[in-house]
Amino acid sequence: MSFFEIRNLNVTFGGLRAVSGVSLSLIPGRIHGLIGPNGAGKTSLINAVMGLVPLAGGQVLIEGREIQQLPPHRIAACGVGRTFQHAELFADQTVLDNVMTGGYAHRRSNLLQDLLGTPGKAAAERQATHDAEQMLQRFGLAHLRDRVAKDLAFGTLKKLDLVRALIARPRVLMLDEPVSGMNQTEAMEAVAVCRRIAKELDVTLLIVEHNMQIIMELAETIFVLDHGEKIATGTPAEVQADPLVIEAYLGHGTPVDA
Repeated sequence: MSFFEIRNLNVTFGGLRAVSGVSLSLIPGRIHGLIGPNGAGKTSLINAVMGLVPLAGGQVLIEGREIQQLPPHRIAACGVGRTFQHAELFADQTVLDNVMTGGYAHRRSNLLQDLLGTPGKAAAERQATHDAEQMLQRFGLAHLRDRVAKDLAFGTLKKLDLVRALIARPRVLMLDEPVSGMNQTEAMEAVAVCRRIAKELDVTLLIVEHNMQIIMELAETIFVLDHGEKIATGTPAEVQADPLVIEAYLGHGTPVDA
């Protein structure tokens, strides 16, 4: 039994099939890549796994438990998280507040305690603040804790989105184009961060990325989608040499440029 598995996943929009019979398995603690040309169905697959779009068929399992029928907040509580192509943050909130929202599922007070303002609420607030500050410190953002998100540079926003996802303690984290819009220095820093996440926090990563140099260097296993179907699985070297992958990206027999 696989740790995290997608079986025969199908997603349709009207009469258009965005994801067609895709199956893949993730190995615990490893970094996996999900690539494909524009419109291949990569983001649709992530959205379907997170319960943000309905499935036309298939299963999503974590440690053998089916989660595809759960609402998004319950899927997140099972240990599956994601980031977005464009950081979906609360622009008028501080960096610290944004991170704290990601840890809400692990808050140590209940609704009644929060409404009544009991000592349990105060203790939970202190713990949540401490956890968020520790995570910001780990990723070099502690000095920005009181800055408002809308005032931050794009690369910093992407990192903040990642930190907010990690505070939820996911076991599987899907990153949707984590280096898009970054310069080379920022992108290489993001690569180092992803490696550190997998190793130190024991998080299994599935990374959607258009930057071929980055994904070929970062991922240990790569899945390739084209027109909603999985056309290849393998190591970076195997995927680069696969004729179907070459055809999907370039339309002729030139190796995919890594």
